[in-house]
Amino acid sequence: MKFLIDAQLPRRLAIAIQAVGHDVIHTLDLPNGNATPDSQINNLSVEDERIVVTKDSDFVDSFYLSGKPYKLLLISTGNITNTELVNLFLPQLLAMVEAFEESRFVELSRTALIIRV
Repeated sequence: MKFLIDAQLPRRLAIAIQAVGHDVIHTLDLPNGNATPDSQINNLSVEDERIVVTKDSDFVDSFYLSGKPYKLLLISTGNITNTELVNLFLPQLLAMVEAFEESRFVELSRTALIIRV
């Protein structure tokens, strides 16, 4: 799968996902870095068929209003250390990949993987 990791999430998460074989871009890798506007992230997501991974609820609004990004993974863990995030994310990765075969919007909380419509 192809992922695009948003600015509020650590590059460390992108590196961990890439280490298990997925194609990952962090916003830091884009020309405008973490200052890349959401609209550009959405467009890149659609063009490259990338799943946007974010904590930003603005992407949820955009998803429901305009159908962008291509697919959305909302991280709704609240405050969490980078280590805790990676340790929560990686064991759920296979389930996320399977969820995205049927849905365009998935949410990861501290306790559940939620498949949204």
